[in-house]
Amino acid sequence: MKKKKKVIIIVGTAVLVAIIYALVNWGSIFNKNEVLTDDTEQSVSSPVGPSFNSDSAYAYCKAQCEFGPRTMNSTAHDECEQYIISKFKYYGMSVIAQKTVVKGYDGTRLNSTNVIASYKPELTTRILICAHWDSRPWADNDPDKKNHHKPVMAANDGASGVAVMMEIARNINKAKKLNIGVDFICLDAEDWGTPQWSKKQDDGDSWALGAQYWAANPHKKGYEARYGILLDMVGGQGARFYQEGMSKQYAQAIVDKVWKAANDIGYASYFPTEEGGMITDDHIPINQKANIPTIDIIPYYPDCKASSFGPTWHTVSDDMNHIDKNTMKAVGQTVIQVLYTEK
Repeated sequence: MKKKKKVIIIVGTAVLVAIIYALVNWGSIFNKNEVLTDDTEQSVSSPVGPSFNSDSAYAYCKAQCEFGPRTMNSTAHDECEQYIISKFKYYGMSVIAQKTVVKGYDGTRLNSTNVIASYKPELTTRILICAHWDSRPWADNDPDKKNHHKPVMAANDGASGVAVMMEIARNINKAKKLNIGVDFICLDAEDWGTPQWSKKQDDGDSWALGAQYWAANPHKKGYEARYGILLDMVGGQGARFYQEGMSKQYAQAIVDKVWKAANDIGYASYFPTEEGGMITDDHIPINQKANIPTIDIIPYYPDCKASSFGPTWHTVSDDMNHIDKNTMKAVGQTVIQVLYTEK
């Protein structure tokens, strides 16, 4: 930022001329030595809406992990469910616990709970934000085969998305200036998909079981939303959120809206406009069965040999040591920007 300075004019023609010359040519003299940074190269506007607190989001992520892996039918899963419900209620949301029993890839009965937390449930104009909250039971992509049957802590692949939603809920409840309804849906049983070591063929239907159920049985009859945003693995170190292919196919306008919001507030480096592959995730049944145009904010690591989802994906290393507050801030503030620019 330039600062204005007072100039004292000393009597004397030569001095006066010199000062005038300097003032007239100051801009060109300064620009010759100016070094452009990323911030000066793009036009960045001030964020609209409240400021996303990454420390709070990090704490919510950590709190979920302290229960242990939230695998289906486990004590940690049940305890974390109550934590999630209590936090959203504390932040003024109306909460519904949608319980059902779904079947895993091997026929295992899974006690599933989709937690729906609603801001201003009486409003008919609504936006859907969702993330899965369960942990994968098997670290089947771990570089050490000895870990392939161990559960994943799921700090990033599970807890981070819920944590970002909690911080957004806290913000909009505190500000009380958002005039649209928002539904935060914590989807269960996403990560019980067929493990790599199984002899059963993975046809894709064993994933996103909670989303499949909710899309066919919404928490309110005739439920409608303008669009949805899925948050998956939104806290990883080095994460970049390329435009996911199925999101572009089903909801190109929403992709454009979200990526523009990120660019407008200075997070373009986190949201490249290149495509990052096509993903089977919770947004697929929401698009196909609930007919709500929904996108997936999910990382893409084009140079990672372990997985394009990043080095900790489905490994025992998906823990709090690999969570980056800056990543959560970029995603959370972008979603807030989207909500508060909605008309």
